[in-house]
Formats: sequence, C-alpha cells, structure tokens
Amino acid sequence: MSAGRLCSRVVATASPDETIGAAARRMAEYDVGTIVVLEGDRHRAVGILTDRDIAIRGVARKVDLEATPVSALMTAPVQSIGEHTPIEQALSRMAIVGARRLVVTGEADRVVGILSLDDVLDLLVQETGTIGRLLEKQQPRIPT
Repeated sequence: MSAGRLCSRVVATASPDETIGAAARRMAEYDVGTIVVLEGDRHRAVGILTDRDIAIRGVARKVDLEATPVSALMTAPVQSIGEHTPIEQALSRMAIVGARRLVVTGEADRVVGILSLDDVLDLLVQETGTIGRLLEKQQPRIPT
C-alpha cells in the first residue's frame, strides 16, 4: 500500500506569517491536530504546526497567540514523501527522522495529504484482525 492511499486527505494549511491563534481556529474548524505551513505561489510546504506545538511551545511559554506568527512555533524543515511511496519506506523514514507525521506530496510537490503514525497503526490493527479471523477459521474443531 502507498502513503497516498493511507494518508489523510483533509489538510488544513497556514502561511508562516499567520498568527498562531488563527491557525488554532483552523485546526478546530477542520477537526485536525496538524497544520501544514505553505509558502509562496508554488504552495511549497515549509513546516508543520501541531496542537502539541501550540500547547508546549506557545501556551506553556505564555506567548501571545494573536501576535505570534506560525513560523515562530512550527517545526521546520518539513519531512515529506511522495504519494506513491510504499508504507514500509514511509515508516522507515519516520523512524530515521524521528517524526510522527509526514507531509505527502503529489505532482510538482503539491501537498496532497498527511501520513501519521496513527494511520499506520490503524492499518496494522486491521490487518492483524484479518489474520486472526483467518487463523480462527482454520483451527481444527475438537468436539467437547
């Protein structure tokens, strides 16, 4: 399976100069915990801002959320992969760079989704359940 098939296609975005408060409201509107920060006409991903970034780097440090730009709290550079990248490679990349999320890109490096570690774990749980049901059906029936 490819990263593009498994990733979330609901992507909330912000510009680097937008305020943290505006980005947080967009997260609430889209019901997501991650904002992809885009720059320029090409809509190139330059960072990621998570709800955790806002809580730990922003609220805990008492930054003015309505005056502080997204660029001050975002994680950069962004870690991205192509939408046709196999899940195994994506997971390996997450481990190497220590990221729980990867921006998934399509043609011309346009953002098409976000792949999270939770997406991969959900897939593993589904596949494990399928294997369990198969093994259950293949068990010999012993009369009681």
